Amino acid sequence: MNYTETLQFLYQQLPMYQRVGKAAFKKDLTNIKALLEVLGSPQEQFASIHVGGTNGKGSVAHLLSGALQAGGLKTGLYTSPHFKDFRERIKVNGQYVSRKFVTAFVEELRPALEEIRPSFFEITVAMAFSWFARQKVDIAVVEVGLGGRLDSTNVVQPELAVITNISFDHQQFLGDTLPLIAGEKAGIIKAGIPVVIGETQEETAPVFRNKAAAENAAIYFADQLFQVQVKKEDIRHSYYAVQRKHHLYTPELKANLHGPYQRLNLQTALAALEVWQQHNADRFLSFDAIEEGWEDLQNLTRFQGRWQLLSEEPCVLVDSAHNEGGLKQVVSRLKELSGQLHIVMGVVNDKKLEDVLPLFPQTARYYFAKADIPRGLPAEALQTSAASFGLQGKTYVSVRNALRAARRAAKAGDTIFVGGSIFTVAEVL
Repeated sequence: MNYTETLQFLYQQLPMYQRVGKAAFKKDLTNIKALLEVLGSPQEQFASIHVGGTNGKGSVAHLLSGALQAGGLKTGLYTSPHFKDFRERIKVNGQYVSRKFVTAFVEELRPALEEIRPSFFEITVAMAFSWFARQKVDIAVVEVGLGGRLDSTNVVQPELAVITNISFDHQQFLGDTLPLIAGEKAGIIKAGIPVVIGETQEETAPVFRNKAAAENAAIYFADQLFQVQVKKEDIRHSYYAVQRKHHLYTPELKANLHGPYQRLNLQTALAALEVWQQHNADRFLSFDAIEEGWEDLQNLTRFQGRWQLLSEEPCVLVDSAHNEGGLKQVVSRLKELSGQLHIVMGVVNDKKLEDVLPLFPQTARYYFAKADIPRGLPAEALQTSAASFGLQGKTYVSVRNALRAARRAAKAGDTIFVGGSIFTVAEVL
């Protein structure tokens, strides 16, 4: 098979959660362990930092990777899902895994795949770990896919675990209360390995403290260590004032990222890097390296899809937030913008719309479309649900057509926002 045929095989032959939903979700680690055994246990051949949580885990993973790269470490980065290119999931120092390796890896594993019958996610995790081992990375930042305890990435023995926050998402798999969801996310806490929790939340903090105590793992809450506030923004950077335990740490931290939620992710990343160094005597990362890595974050790590500006005239913003916790902050910031707001929206069919649609402003104009995946909710169904919450708009046959219509309607000073799903955003990047 060539590269294109290999991707078609991966997408069509293996159950893929992003496309088909619940049918692709595996409830144990049997398959990933079997795959890795066939491959010679590559996950044991590199150090790692494991990043989970509901919102912000992708941003935190990129922040950690950018700082580690700038500090001179050969850094692997595994994230999911991808926006446009499958290889976005697997990077070393910002460079995508090679097409040649993807093809050879799948070809070599074909006999094992027929026997083990893994999911799409399981084989991509195995592929990432094999690539990191082959590339002899100094460290890999590994983002959890879904949950934590039973996630395929949860076979690594990391130097640090990070859990960003807990919000409602994937309740059909993780539970319908915050403590239950936290219990699944806490599954990445391992014996003797320090863990950083991004946000101190009343309902979930006891879950993490109890799990850490049971595992004899040192636990830290990032928001109790660092406090970050936005000072100003320009097109390429945001500037933050940082305090450590309410004492000035740096008057201005420049980061090549935007978004109302990024200050929380910066707090988490700063705490993670500090704790990682405290618990690993041979690890040192200067603050200069952290600043350098974050000032040039998008170039170093190919970070995208979060509060990203696609054009200035008209102003087109995209953001991949897709659950209640993430959208709440995004929409709050959108409401602060002047001019008419045009929202291009597409969601997946298992989204609890009654939780997210009330967050959106009734004064915006809406352009509804179905994301181009089997799980995409038909535009007409989304329009009907939105109307019940006072959100009015037309339907379009594709996300791109919806964006074209919004561009035609937008006047000077207006803002167009594209979001609701990672897959909606992917179609316009």
